[in-house]
Amino acid sequence: MKINRALLSGYGIGVLSPLIMIPLVLFILSLAYSYDFKFFWNQFTDNTLYTSKYLSLACIPNLIWFYLFLNREDYSIARGIILATLTLVPFAIYANFF
Repeated sequence: MKINRALLSGYGIGVLSPLIMIPLVLFILSLAYSYDFKFFWNQFTDNTLYTSKYLSLACIPNLIWFYLFLNREDYSIARGIILATLTLVPFAIYANFF
């Protein structure tokens, strides 16, 4: 696989999207369950069982990005998004089991 600029931009989108979405997911959960945002943030940072669950929820927008660029036929960017998602999977597994 040849690394080009489009692949790196897709990788950047795939890594930054979950990092931006984690606070949004936690905010939506705090509104839905009528708890304070700090409660969910502390669950995310302190309890590893919840870390992997919230990270998995934050990775869902990567699917939207993937299908958007796939429909545009920007296959290198779509490949970079999948690569970034696969990069986050070992961290989620590690956070869940260790």
